[in-house]
Amino acid sequence: MSTQLNQPQVSKPFAFSSLSYKTQRLVIIISFSFIPLLLLFTFAYLPLFNLFRDSFYNWNGVRTKEFIGFDNYVTIFTKPVYFSVFKVSLYYFLSTFVQLGLALYFATVLTFKVRGKDLFKGFLFFPYLLNGVAIGFIFLYFFKPDGTLDSLMKLVGLGEYIQLWIGNQNIVNWSLAGSSVWRYMGFNFIVFLGAIQSVSSEIYEAAEIDGANKWHLFRHIIMPSIRRIVELNIILSISGAIQVFDIPYIMTKGSNGTTTFVIQTVDTAFKFSKFGLASALGVVLLIIVIIVTLIQNKLFGEKEGII
Repeated sequence: MSTQLNQPQVSKPFAFSSLSYKTQRLVIIISFSFIPLLLLFTFAYLPLFNLFRDSFYNWNGVRTKEFIGFDNYVTIFTKPVYFSVFKVSLYYFLSTFVQLGLALYFATVLTFKVRGKDLFKGFLFFPYLLNGVAIGFIFLYFFKPDGTLDSLMKLVGLGEYIQLWIGNQNIVNWSLAGSSVWRYMGFNFIVFLGAIQSVSSEIYEAAEIDGANKWHLFRHIIMPSIRRIVELNIILSISGAIQVFDIPYIMTKGSNGTTTFVIQTVDTAFKFSKFGLASALGVVLLIIVIIVTLIQNKLFGEKEGII
């Protein structure tokens, strides 16, 4: 008679395949989303939370924070100096329409058969690839006395119109806004070009057979097809005009009437060591950008149909 030995039971390893399809799908989604969400929380939501929190304190970055409630916001809204800098944003606001108009024009022209159009595409998009600091130094040399612009004007016989392009307070913001147009036009150009080229070429050919010229193609086919893209670029450009920082900061350090709201916020924090007040300025800027974006979405969202 054989004796049956009691063997210890070995637990089976966990099998992912034994889970239901719904559970497997949930586990995969959570696994792949965990790290991106962690990074988003660490570098976006946590700093935003700290910004709101610090806006209620008086803090110079070193000593202990002193809770002062809404005093920083009262200071901002009772001293016109903090909002007077928004008039500088008007120069960039107006330049955005020049930038969008040029980008749309070149995107439309280079959609059709033009000799050397690939080369022109590269020239137009290249400035957007450059670092903002590099662009600032490029235009410092471009606008300086006897620099590139002055030399070109003398070459074509316009030497009598030479100005102190970044030294004259009446024109310095136009010069900086022009630099911004050169830098960001390439981005809008590529977006418009992709949207225009997504329209089937057969539509253009059919319209041309019916006698449509380039203006008719632009007005009745291109613009209705890319209207949403144009509206999106307007929203991004106007929001960017409110938040402009790098070019005026590199070229003038905000002097000579070129201080923007963001430059003022940075100076408040790192030059005057008022981090609580700077945090409140950051919160105010965030709210302004959100309000402007919502207004634009409301205005554009109500427009339907063909131009």
